Amino acid sequence: MDEIRQAKAQVREEMADRIASFSPEEISAKTRAIEERLFDFANFIEAKIPLLYVSAPGEVDTGSILKRSAKDRKIIILPHFGNEKLKLRLMKVDDLGKDMKVGSNGISGPDPQRCKTVPVECVDIAVIPGIALDEKGGRLGPGTGNYDRLIPKLPITTRKVALAFEEQILSQVPMESHDKYVDIIITDQRIIYKI
Repeated sequence: MDEIRQAKAQVREEMADRIASFSPEEISAKTRAIEERLFDFANFIEAKIPLLYVSAPGEVDTGSILKRSAKDRKIIILPHFGNEKLKLRLMKVDDLGKDMKVGSNGISGPDPQRCKTVPVECVDIAVIPGIALDEKGGRLGPGTGNYDRLIPKLPITTRKVALAFEEQILSQVPMESHDKYVDIIITDQRIIYKI
């Protein structure tokens, strides 16, 4: 178990170094390419209620994806990770400017005072962040376990789609028994369907 945790820590470090090596122009071009692939992706086009995320360092920036989804009149659902470790709610965000506030982790999220909780069964497609992924759908996040707890709660019919730079795709991501897989990965170069 410690061996896998060490391997995960090493992968997180390597990914941070890889992303840090990109110029702002490269990051911007790669992010735009991922966004275009997502908005051309049939499951996302058809989805009325997507679960999206607000990006953290090391993840594909979703700022433009959130704004474009709002413009396309999608019902935006974002996760709200409460202060208690296992407290997670999905919340409907009507106004990206007014309905968001910075959380204890320094990342913006839905303001529970302004946003309504949405049942997990309502989500058509779940767009999930990752720090490293593999072609089998293996996913390594920041280590909080938030999405590993969320993924099993999503309906089986809900596509779980991760966004990543091509450089974040590895031959194999170190996984533990509690780690969950995604169905599809969208990178700046391709769409990967889980093998």
